[in-house]
Amino acid sequence: MTRVLVVEDSPTQAQAIQLLLEEGPYQVDVAADGVLALEVIARAAPDIVLTDLEMPNLNGLQLVKKIRKEYPWIPVVLMTAHGSEKIAAQALCDGAASYIPKTSLMSDVLPTLERILALTSVHRQHARAFERLASFELHFVIDNDPTYIAPIIGYLNDIIELQRLYDATERMRIGVALQEACLNAIYHGNLEVSSDLRQQDETIYHQTVKTRRSQDPYQDRRVHMDIHITPTEATYTVRDEGQGFDPSTLGDPGDATNLERIGGRGLLLIRTFMDFVGYNDKGNAITMVKRRDG
Repeated sequence: MTRVLVVEDSPTQAQAIQLLLEEGPYQVDVAADGVLALEVIARAAPDIVLTDLEMPNLNGLQLVKKIRKEYPWIPVVLMTAHGSEKIAAQALCDGAASYIPKTSLMSDVLPTLERILALTSVHRQHARAFERLASFELHFVIDNDPTYIAPIIGYLNDIIELQRLYDATERMRIGVALQEACLNAIYHGNLEVSSDLRQQDETIYHQTVKTRRSQDPYQDRRVHMDIHITPTEATYTVRDEGQGFDPSTLGDPGDATNLERIGGRGLLLIRTFMDFVGYNDKGNAITMVKRRDG
């Protein structure tokens, strides 16, 4: 049964809402303020929270911020009274999913909750499943076509968001590192187009890339991406089918003399955004590890 947490400091109002919701397909918990609401959530997270704005101890706006930070998969619906419009607008900006004016609460609460839950049910179920995830492995095989990279990274981003391994900024940085690793594998690994050529002449560099995509032996090579995710870290290995290189010849991408080189930017970003970066002996596979926030 779907669980609703009603956060309302008026016992009379809370009881009226509880009775109405229990006539529908809902199990209802009640908390008198935001502090008590967080205690209820910590014990057993509800499917949705319906909260007043004006409350003692921890008000609705503060509760929205706390839930967004600690339980981002739980939608919060506001109950707004006349005079609370400014706070309600801020709460919507801070993460609330919707609001219901108290003047129409009894007629609007059931259809509003139904609409919000319909939107979030699949994501919520996935998030709860990922709470129990012991490990997760994926293997992608990518043609020498960079347009495949963004959709794959987007899919991986959805997975690590559900598992709450990293915040939005770190997910973006991981995506950038993976993109750079895949592009290196395509251009420098499979197609064997040197970054030195790009440094000398961008036009010739891109023309060489285009030509080799339809030439043997380059056209049949693929990029392999292996991902292993646990509750504490994610490991990404990107391997090409090219000749490889000697990793010991890599200079320091953070060296001031290399910062302006076009070819060194990708490695600089990878090493900056990941906690560990290593290569295999052949030099055709890079392994990157990102550990959990905190």
